[in-house]
Amino acid sequence: MEIGFHTDAFNSVYWSFDQCLEWAHRHDLHYIECGTIDGVLWIHGLGYMPHVALWEDPRALRLKMDRLGIQFSQLDAAFPLSRPEGATLGVEYVLRSLRWAHIAGCPRIDTTDDRFQPQGMTDRETLDHMRRIYTQIVKVAELYGIVVNIEPHGYFTTKPEFMEEMLRFVDSSCLRMNMDTGNTFIAGQDPVAFLERFKAQVSHVHIKDVSPSLAASARGELTGIAVSQCAIGEGVNAGSIRQCVEILAAAGYDGVLSLECEGQGGPMIEQSLGWVRQLLKEVPISVVQVAHE
Repeated sequence: MEIGFHTDAFNSVYWSFDQCLEWAHRHDLHYIECGTIDGVLWIHGLGYMPHVALWEDPRALRLKMDRLGIQFSQLDAAFPLSRPEGATLGVEYVLRSLRWAHIAGCPRIDTTDDRFQPQGMTDRETLDHMRRIYTQIVKVAELYGIVVNIEPHGYFTTKPEFMEEMLRFVDSSCLRMNMDTGNTFIAGQDPVAFLERFKAQVSHVHIKDVSPSLAASARGELTGIAVSQCAIGEGVNAGSIRQCVEILAAAGYDGVLSLECEGQGGPMIEQSLGWVRQLLKEVPISVVQVAHE
């Protein structure tokens, strides 16, 4: 397992993507995840947003990252596909992100649903709507060899029975799951049980903790959070994160643990990075050995 981070960590301090690359290089991290912007956005153009726009040259960025020894673990193209607009705006956004990812050397893109059930649509109608969307997306993903991950983040994806159906929308190795320890917890699920159920289908992992105050006020009310608002390891989800890492090790997971934590310009995510690095050292040797036997 390798450690990476999502550049959402530096949204609040208005860093550019280049600043995030520099931070990763200073802290000996070799994997980075960010969002994609489909068009021109003034705050990004002025250098105050840590994500990439699809008008930027993916080949040139890949060469810059290669020089720093950094690569994308995943691109976040998480337009809520359960909305009616998922079939129009969402599909085109995901497909453009997918093709850009291929040129940039990124092996995965992240997708999800909305926090709310669409008005005027039943669960079955919405699932059928998303089935058509993912069938279209995955057909293109197979051409480019890109994995399309579904992240638990919304009304449907944080419910195990719906996630199970969604992962069967298309019989393809290009349709997998992005596990998120924070979203599953805040949605009222047990992250450990959620991961245990889907561990064979996980290709990328978001590591998020949850502060005691947020858990007390919002657990079961929200379906996801953007980032951990406390240092990873200091929240009520720390024990579940530890167990999830052990499950991943035992299952032979050799992918990236992407930290999603408020950075505060460095201090909080640095503390989180230290905790996760120590955690990987503490994963029982017997567990790791089982994964590689």
